[in-house]
Amino acid sequence: MERRTRGPGARHEERRNEIADAVLAIVAERGLSAVSLTEVAARAGVSPGRVQHYFPAKQRLIEAAFDRGNALSTARIRAKVGRDLADAAPRDVLTAVLTELIARDAETRAHMRVRQSFTALALADEAIAARMRDEYARFHGEVAALLRRDRALPAGTDPDAAAVDLIAHAEGLAYYVLIGITAPDTARDRVERSIAALYGPRED
Repeated sequence: MERRTRGPGARHEERRNEIADAVLAIVAERGLSAVSLTEVAARAGVSPGRVQHYFPAKQRLIEAAFDRGNALSTARIRAKVGRDLADAAPRDVLTAVLTELIARDAETRAHMRVRQSFTALALADEAIAARMRDEYARFHGEVAALLRRDRALPAGTDPDAAAVDLIAHAEGLAYYVLIGITAPDTARDRVERSIAALYGPRED
């Protein structure tokens, strides 16, 4: 019997990702204000009606791009670490996660521009704000869990507080990179120094 490897559900998800990728590309080049039904359709190579079928409102497009950017970011982190994240050294994963927030090329810049734009929208939209609170609770929790399982961390460290501090520092530098205050290499170096300050000198 021939095994089915694709189906309507897989194609549906693929098309959604193609549209979300188009949004990321537009944001990377011209910013969130350039995102429109017709622009996204042209970039994705589909009709405006097709885009609207999957995403009835612009906010849904931005949400899809936000989720797609996060998924691509996770894939890049796995590639950086070079192994399953659950089996890797927590400090290596932590470094990969936090430095991933620093834009270094068109792809990562698009992700961070969408992320920052989504955060800005949350200031005026409680539904988006609630979603962002959930997103940060998850992110803080995952980083805190990494710290909890790392025996190299100094005794007495509060993983929850350290997670918030590290993420806030990295995201602040990420914003500075986006608007040209800090160079990407400098920002990544400062993130790595903040991790080193938490752990103390790395033993090679």
